[in-house]
Parts: sequence; C-alpha cells; structure tokens
Amino acid sequence: MGKIIVNLDVEMAKRKISLGELAERIGLTQANLSILKTGKAKAVRFSTLEAVCRELGCQPGDILEYRDET
Repeated sequence: MGKIIVNLDVEMAKRKISLGELAERIGLTQANLSILKTGKAKAVRFSTLEAVCRELGCQPGDILEYRDET
C-alpha cells in the first residue's frame, strides 16, 4: 500500500518563509496549515493547494508526493 507524503516544509524552507507568514498570506490559521504540513490532514481543498502553490511559486507535485511502500 502507498502513502502520500507532504513536502510543504521543504518548499517553505527553500523560500525561507515561516508557517505563520504563509498562513497569513493564504488566509488559513497556523493550526490548519500545520496539520497539512505534518501530513496529518485527511483532505486538502483545491483552493488551499492553489493558494499555497501561488504563494510559494511551485506546482502541486512539489508539495504532494506518492510513495509506494511495498
């Protein structure tokens, strides 16, 4: 069975942006963005993914990755 890996922390580090700053820019609470960053989110709205990609200048595939764990 595979697993979705969230690389949001990597993309944020590349751009030297804090969780608080990104949360403010995209209109999410730090708590909700932290849930996404740690990979504990059960779902991600496309509007949230679009906002994150817009602010970080990246593609959805830079943030979300599928790994097969067989």
